[in-house]
Amino acid sequence: MPVATSGMAIRTNATYVPADAAMGRLLEQIGASWMTQAISVAAELRLADLLATGPRAAEALGRETQCDPAALHRLLRALTSLELFVEQDDGAFALAPAGTLLCAESPQSVRSWAIWCGKYHWPVWANLLGSVRSGISARELATGRQGYAHIEGDQEGAAIFNGAMVAITRLIADELARVVDFSTARSVVDVGGGHGELLTVILSAHPHLRGTLFDLPHAMSGAATRAAQAGVPARCEFASGSFFDAIPAGADFYLLKSILHNWDDDQCGVILQNCRRAMAAGARLLVVERIMPQRLGTSAPDRAVARSDLNMLVSLTGRERTMAELASLFAGSGFRVAQTWPAVREFTAIEVRPVP
Repeated sequence: MPVATSGMAIRTNATYVPADAAMGRLLEQIGASWMTQAISVAAELRLADLLATGPRAAEALGRETQCDPAALHRLLRALTSLELFVEQDDGAFALAPAGTLLCAESPQSVRSWAIWCGKYHWPVWANLLGSVRSGISARELATGRQGYAHIEGDQEGAAIFNGAMVAITRLIADELARVVDFSTARSVVDVGGGHGELLTVILSAHPHLRGTLFDLPHAMSGAATRAAQAGVPARCEFASGSFFDAIPAGADFYLLKSILHNWDDDQCGVILQNCRRAMAAGARLLVVERIMPQRLGTSAPDRAVARSDLNMLVSLTGRERTMAELASLFAGSGFRVAQTWPAVREFTAIEVRPVP
């Protein structure tokens, strides 16, 4: 017969949690997909940009976005519960401080990331079960293709993807440029650097450096634009190609930010060995990744690395790795860990050098 839980407590790992609190938290987690979709739709409709000029009524926003005013009003109200917008006494909606992060021109904009997660990347998460059962990414199960081939022929999708990577990289680029010692380097290659957010920030912070952005062709035009915006086009070159084939040689410093977690151990070995072949004597390699703890806890950083790990499962062939697992990858390709820097927004910077 059914067991009433109201007011009771559930024992988990010797800790008693009130059943009502556990149920409320679990139901919120189960239904959290509505937040991703609501924010993604708001980003795609550019609602934050429209409200950046001042409060608007849902009817006016409906005309500007070609949306049903009543339905849009419901979306706007939902977004106020997420503290992105504010509903005023007169019924108009205004931009809340957090909502400015969805403005396309905000210095810390995550608009492209919101659209990528809610639109382009959404379908692969729907087959997490298939990936868990098979160990194969949902994208490969659906298309038979690995890696980033899915955006090579999709100009709009590639622009959103690269914009999303810029948004995430922007969160840590300034700190990396500050804490990592580039003083003895003269040239740096950003391997798989997308639109070059990290590289341009480093070049801006260290005027003595010259840089090369190396990535697939879909990133090249955006990278040139970003370099011009940062005022470093004269010190930045662009080379297209695959890091599975070869990497531009002879630089003093190489960057691999959020690259290794995309690939399995064998593919990581190929990338690292190609880096080693390209590196001049005394060159250094900076690897920037989330580090998987030996045992996950329940903190926000733990949830972030868990989300990213499952994201790699459904979308590519990689995973988040422990420090010991990364060290093993480095050793297998002839590198040793020289030093690390404390995590910046869930990321850790690891300098590795070739073993003589």
